[in-house]
Amino acid sequence: MKKIPLFIVTGASGVGKTTVMHELRTTMPEFDVFSTDTDNFGTTASKLEYQDRFNLLFHFANAVAKSGRGTIICGTLMPWAAEKCDTYNKFSEVCFINLHCDDATRNNRLRNRGDRANWTDEKLKQHEEFAQWLINNAETAYIPPMPTIDTTSTPPSQVAEQIKRYVLSKWNEHNVNMKD
Repeated sequence: MKKIPLFIVTGASGVGKTTVMHELRTTMPEFDVFSTDTDNFGTTASKLEYQDRFNLLFHFANAVAKSGRGTIICGTLMPWAAEKCDTYNKFSEVCFINLHCDDATRNNRLRNRGDRANWTDEKLKQHEEFAQWLINNAETAYIPPMPTIDTTSTPPSQVAEQIKRYVLSKWNEHNVNMKD
């Protein structure tokens, strides 16, 4: 069976991963789109560690790949966690896409969510530092290098279109290489 790429939309909390996921499902019906959010696992979520959830999602993506379809996973996932998944090597490559917004926008979004009580000043600062780490390491910690899409003032539909362009360029590149 030929290997196909897997796509992961990542970023700090509050950058719009869940929002864009819904757009991607509409914009890219030829791909299956999953989320790492606990609410997507129902009552099972409380029983699963993060790594177990990631592993299950990679198994789902591998099952999807067997039909020749692609998968996009939306959620905060790091390359070293992805590499620990049982089926990581079943993909030709794992391509990450970073969603990013400025600190003020992200903090405002987080403070206006349903779980706003969780977003202390300290936790917001941690996510500011994490978001900056993603920007600083996009070229070196990710293979292939991770593109960043700014969601500060870009509507989710346009963010989804930018993701779609990247995904389809990698997908088409892969399919051309498979013919050679």
